[in-house]
Amino acid sequence: MDKLRMQTANKADENFRKLAAMFPNAVTETINENGEVVRAIDKDVLMQEIACTVVDGNEERYQFTWPDKKKSVLLANAPINKTLRPCREESVDFDTTENLYIEGDNLEVLKLLQETYLGKIKMIYIDPPYNTGNDFVYEDDFALSIAEYIANSGQYDESGNQLVQNPESNGRFHTDWLNMLYPRLKIAKNLLTEDGAIFISIDENEVNTLKTICDEIFGQSNFIAQLVWAAGRKNDSKYISVSHEYILCYFRNIDYIKENKIVWREKKQGLDDIYAEYETLKRVYGDDYDRMSSELKQWYKNLPDGHPAKDHAHYNRVDARGVYFPSDISWPGGGGPKYQVLHPVTHSPVKVPARGWVTNSKTLSEWIAQGRVDFGRDESSVPTLKSYLKEKEYTVPYSVFYKDGRAASKRLAALMGEKVFENPKDEEVIKRLIEFCGVSDGDYVLDFFSGSGTTAHAMFLANAEQKVNRHFILVQIPEEISEKNATSEKSKKVARSAIALCDSLGVDHTICEIGKERIRRAGTEIQEERAQTIALYKHEWDQTCFYVEHQKECDKLGHLPDEYFAKEHPPIDTGFRVLKCDTSNMKEVYYNPAEYEASLFSSLEDNIKEDRTPEDLLFQVMLDLGILLSSKIQVRSEKVGMRSYSYFDVEEGFLIACFDKNIDEEVITAIAKQKPYYFVMRDNSMANDSVATNFDQIFATYSPDTVRKVL
Repeated sequence: MDKLRMQTANKADENFRKLAAMFPNAVTETINENGEVVRAIDKDVLMQEIACTVVDGNEERYQFTWPDKKKSVLLANAPINKTLRPCREESVDFDTTENLYIEGDNLEVLKLLQETYLGKIKMIYIDPPYNTGNDFVYEDDFALSIAEYIANSGQYDESGNQLVQNPESNGRFHTDWLNMLYPRLKIAKNLLTEDGAIFISIDENEVNTLKTICDEIFGQSNFIAQLVWAAGRKNDSKYISVSHEYILCYFRNIDYIKENKIVWREKKQGLDDIYAEYETLKRVYGDDYDRMSSELKQWYKNLPDGHPAKDHAHYNRVDARGVYFPSDISWPGGGGPKYQVLHPVTHSPVKVPARGWVTNSKTLSEWIAQGRVDFGRDESSVPTLKSYLKEKEYTVPYSVFYKDGRAASKRLAALMGEKVFENPKDEEVIKRLIEFCGVSDGDYVLDFFSGSGTTAHAMFLANAEQKVNRHFILVQIPEEISEKNATSEKSKKVARSAIALCDSLGVDHTICEIGKERIRRAGTEIQEERAQTIALYKHEWDQTCFYVEHQKECDKLGHLPDEYFAKEHPPIDTGFRVLKCDTSNMKEVYYNPAEYEASLFSSLEDNIKEDRTPEDLLFQVMLDLGILLSSKIQVRSEKVGMRSYSYFDVEEGFLIACFDKNIDEEVITAIAKQKPYYFVMRDNSMANDSVATNFDQIFATYSPDTVRKVL
């Protein structure tokens, strides 16, 4: 049995090992600051190995740097002794959900996730502080203990939040922001899948700086686009009304994207409104398609500027099949076949396109029979081909798009009962990003500046619409909501409303509590809409037309009505597991035994902190072993002889963890017979020395391949 590490990896050590393996001739020895001889990398030898041109010293070169950049890089690699503790009472569907909501400093959380979720995140969306002069930034120093850090910096607020305001008057205005963001992005990159992408919202204050550090971290070749979000006009500017924000987008690996011929497509915006208008016109005018076409053209004209449906105003003709526009029916570039086509009314040959027909006579005849060719009133005009909107719904995403920036705030206020969050991101915009970048069923989306929980809301909407279950991981520091942090009377009013909501819920005054409540309500809303849809279809089932239409399929599949509707409208995961970042479950002696005398060490009853539960231990074990934190967990109780015991079963026997005390050989044997991939128990759980002596032999007999660990 081996001891679990119970701390995050030292990425600097890991990188050293990789370099040493690739370039063993670059490994040397040197004396460190403590006078100790240690292994090191010879820079000169390494440069000779990896570069045709060596740049050294102060020689001029292209580079991007700032004060403390080296410290920022080291911070990303430094290990921490932290864990994630589950919080069932704040979760929704804890035992079945695959969504995660994590409270804590996002740098610490990213460090905890980096091994378990390495290469597993399909998309990252973040909306970090814009560095406007009123934003809060994180100040990180994991070299100090928590107590030392608080004492030295005073950078925690009354709730212990690791945040400080970053005013423009600060001499480190840009430096502090860069030091905050750089290590987080550096770790985040490693979490992305090979075909994954990151989207980062920002405004003009730091967009250029952000792109520069992203070019460095992700590579310039992986830059996709700088999306421009036109959010509506503002009239409070002295000079120019800045009515847009940016979303920077980078691939994880552009070479993988190209090799696998991956493309992004999205459903055109505004189509639902067009289809709704078509149905309205159909109910009013029946099969009077000329009148419907005329009314549809007028409807487009009456739409407000910027409405996405206006981009499709050329789709203004109507027939029984739907909305279409008359497209060119001639051969592109000329040289197409020329043959006689008769007008369906006059029966005279129509005018032939100068460039020839777009296809052969047989295919064109089939199109005419299907009603897909639009003829003029007589044979004097060239026919056109009906291009239906339903068949052209997807397009390449545009880099510039319009979305009213006020709409999201109004929708959130309606959901929460009043305005409790300033400037929330738009769930429909994030939903769009999720859909067009190819996030599919079972994929993970990460947001480590989650704020009001917009990304989770967007995920619910996307999943419900497409009938799949993508999963989210949200991370947010429990930032205090306070009027004193507000910069205007309007902001103070929002803060008071948020505090009142928290009080009504009996929770702390933090952004996390607002975010969790928003996710709960959004999930409830989605489930209610699903239930209403199923109820409506069940009602229609009793109607003859619906029954006849679907009877054959249901009989063929052997489905009862309830089973049929469950298949057509599968369950949507609207739950989330709440996890909270905390100090390790292990006592300090676990990490620094050399600091304790043997007599003291032997007197310690346990190496686990007294306030930690078995479930706390389980999640730290899962982190250490790289097991997804959304994994299915079952608590099982068994009886062997006269002895009852309980254990955690993760993913049907992949991991069995038993933290009971006084475990005897019969229990060990019963667990070994289940042949788990991993088995974990406490160091002091064995009933006696005999159990410890026979432990490995028992597993060697019944499950030799099981990986055994203790903590």
